[in-house]
Amino acid sequence: MTRSVFSENYKKLCHLLAQARKSRNLTQTDVAGRLHRPQSFVSKYESGERRLDVIEFLEVTAALGVNAKSLLAEIEVMKPGR
Repeated sequence: MTRSVFSENYKKLCHLLAQARKSRNLTQTDVAGRLHRPQSFVSKYESGERRLDVIEFLEVTAALGVNAKSLLAEIEVMKPGR
């Protein structure tokens, strides 16, 4: 099993979060301000350098105004052994 941070699904999640931010015309600095975090926090999770835990993921989607369930539904998780 691939560690999730290196999986294609995690890369897709990072891409979807970045895409959601850009589609709302928000900068990384804008999102960081909403999260009370440095801009580097946003940069690192968008690039896959930093892994988000579940609570952070929910905070990020709230800051972006994105439905977390809808975003996750866009990622098809492959069963092990496929």
